[in-house]
Amino acid sequence: MGVTKTWWFSLISPNLALFQQQNGNHSPQRGGSKHHYFHHHHSHNEWWRWWRSSMSQQRRKIPWSLVCGLMLFTLGLISLFTGHVASDLEWYSQKLDGIRREPIDIWQSKSSMFFYGCSERGRHFTPAIREKSSNGYLLIAASGGLNQQRTGIIDAVIVARILNATLVMPELDHHSFWKDDSEFIDIFDADWFISYLAKDVTIVKRVPDKIMRSMEKPPYTMRVPRKSPPEYYLDQVLPVLMRRRVVQLTKFDYRLASNLDEEELQKLRCRVNYHALKFAKPIENIGQSLVMKLRTMAKRFIAVHLRFEPDMLAFSGCYYGGGEKERIELGEIRKRWETLPDLSAEEERARGKCPLTPYEVGLMLRALGFANDTYIYVASGEIYGGEETLRPLRELFPNFYTKEMLANEELKPFLPYSSRLAAIDYIVCDESDVFITNNNGNMAKILAGRRRYAGHKRTIRPNAKRLSALFMAKDKMAWHTFARKVKACQRGFMGEPDEMRPGRGEFHEYPSSCICEKPFINNGSSKDEALMLDRIGIKSRKKVQ
Repeated sequence: MGVTKTWWFSLISPNLALFQQQNGNHSPQRGGSKHHYFHHHHSHNEWWRWWRSSMSQQRRKIPWSLVCGLMLFTLGLISLFTGHVASDLEWYSQKLDGIRREPIDIWQSKSSMFFYGCSERGRHFTPAIREKSSNGYLLIAASGGLNQQRTGIIDAVIVARILNATLVMPELDHHSFWKDDSEFIDIFDADWFISYLAKDVTIVKRVPDKIMRSMEKPPYTMRVPRKSPPEYYLDQVLPVLMRRRVVQLTKFDYRLASNLDEEELQKLRCRVNYHALKFAKPIENIGQSLVMKLRTMAKRFIAVHLRFEPDMLAFSGCYYGGGEKERIELGEIRKRWETLPDLSAEEERARGKCPLTPYEVGLMLRALGFANDTYIYVASGEIYGGEETLRPLRELFPNFYTKEMLANEELKPFLPYSSRLAAIDYIVCDESDVFITNNNGNMAKILAGRRRYAGHKRTIRPNAKRLSALFMAKDKMAWHTFARKVKACQRGFMGEPDEMRPGRGEFHEYPSSCICEKPFINNGSSKDEALMLDRIGIKSRKKVQ
């Protein structure tokens, strides 16, 4: 309060003297009070008129003293009334800094228990339009590999809801790079998909024959621009749907905007992704069988999505030291994508756009603290360079397994189908204690979001931009220095709850509308207090950012 008084008198004292001079008055007697002097010799209105007059007459003489005085006075009031808030924030910040400097638990987030997935239907979310009352039938042709098609299926449900349309079971892509002719029912449980979403969207397995026979022309085909907002569908697609009754949307992947203003639609996305899309029984059974085999060998295990296949490396435009042979091989694969620009391999690596090599992934994990005896499941297709490329990772983690090593004869029926094999990897990665991505592709994003929804299970994404420079200089430093720098690089890339902010990135990776925070109940234990400090620290940092 003393500081506030000082700032207040620094504001009024220069103008007090001026006021006295203008009115022919002298300083008050000793022992008198300036506050008393003002109240006894001039009314409030007279003081205000003087203030306005002096402001206009003395503008050139005292502008800076007045401005500075006002600023100091304002700051004084803020300090008086919010000082305790500032001190609390400072205290919380100090506690947060202490927590953040502690070694990160590489197996699980200490704050994960405070968050849970919440995508329940709101009370005001109207029931689905019945088939006979809908605006028509919406056919969807998904595009790409399994997880890319998954995004299309999720968005197809949302678009059908926006259009008040009946959704026909989505068609999967049979002509992509993977040439997989699997149908929806071969990968997903179609009956569960229909029944689970019955209150949100009406879904049928095919357009009724009666409707097809009544149509004068084949279904109208449209390709919607990528990441179109709901308004586009209402303005451009709905009129055609109501006129033609059946509309097909092709190449349907990422055709709906990631961020939607209506939170209920975002929650519906989560219900589709995390509840309605269950894998077909044969896939679910073998996936869970692999998880059980790993659990019998180790209490916990990590899963790594290496994403080091030839097509991935060719698409990235990166170079991995294989000389002219590598450049020719990957260059030939790259020709499949006619629209890809020419890229500088050095610039792409500096930007963090190149997947880490299996050896670099292994170094990162050992530097983070995963021991040599950690059990590791590697989810991957054909690795570029084969066994020679994988050998350094095997040496770092001898307890190394793949679906081919664990499944044996069980896997044979699935081998001709890349999407079904990818679904098996998806299940094991989802069930792992720690999941490590090696690029920001579709499977990495989908699984990262799912694991956040399931309680922020530890998901590690390499900070490739900073790690690439560190790997290049690793031979010039001691191992403990390298490990310390890796840990510093990876802060903010470990799947902590505070890494997820509304509007950040793709919704499938950061489903913020579907993550809720549990109320805190203090039981008085030191453990509860520590967890509360951790939680306060996260919330305080959000406010500061």
